[in-house]
Amino acid sequence: MSITATWAQPTFKYIGFDTSSFVARITLNHAPYNVLTVPLMTELAVAIESLNGHGDIKAILLDSSQKTFSAGIGLEDSKSERVFQTLDAFNRVFQAIRDISKPLLVVVNGPAIGAGCELVAFGDMVIATPKAKFAQPEVKLGIFPPFASVMLPQMIGPKKTYEMILTGEALSAEEALALGFVNKVVPEAELQQAVAAVLGRIGEFSGPVLEMTKKVISCSMGLAEAMKLSQNIYLNELMNLEDVQEGLRAVLEKRKPVWRNR
Repeated sequence: MSITATWAQPTFKYIGFDTSSFVARITLNHAPYNVLTVPLMTELAVAIESLNGHGDIKAILLDSSQKTFSAGIGLEDSKSERVFQTLDAFNRVFQAIRDISKPLLVVVNGPAIGAGCELVAFGDMVIATPKAKFAQPEVKLGIFPPFASVMLPQMIGPKKTYEMILTGEALSAEEALALGFVNKVVPEAELQQAVAAVLGRIGEFSGPVLEMTKKVISCSMGLAEAMKLSQNIYLNELMNLEDVQEGLRAVLEKRKPVWRNR
């Protein structure tokens, strides 16, 4: 019997959601660049939250139907009058992933930019192809990435984090592999086989044991507090800067920003 026959599965507009096997497959499907709008992020969080209590689901697979994994938050949702709602939606995704305790495998076959890169960082394991690249270019808009600023130092080290965030330059898939940001880089032709192999091994084990194991591995005292601090600075200090508004205007007007340093 399919799992979908035993519980009411939500339906979505911006993501695909398949729970017909022991793997819940979530596919970003917001053409053309999988911009992380508030509705998309809400759907993503709801999908993950709906898996709570379903022991037959042993893992979650997050991938993309587009050539770009995700271009991150859109300019409209980055404006100061909407950023509270945007950050709340993204924080809900983070909390859903953190609370679910099911292993999350992220598959990246294209650029993951800004919040899209942060979303990849939430994964417990990441498989990428040479087409993948990872960038935090928020500095070009006069802002900083509140989640990546906390998570990346633990993942790739503080020195590389400074370089990545302060220059906005992207990591190639191979660089990300060397830094431990991704687990495997495989040719695109071998991607499905590599994903199936990892999920097949996970499927051999007890669902509750996998969940308990993830809870222990991901237990990081102080992470939640650091996230709150980062978001507090982002919302209550960064968003009050004139340069934030200038950065967004410059992109919309297709010109270089004129920073006033205030």
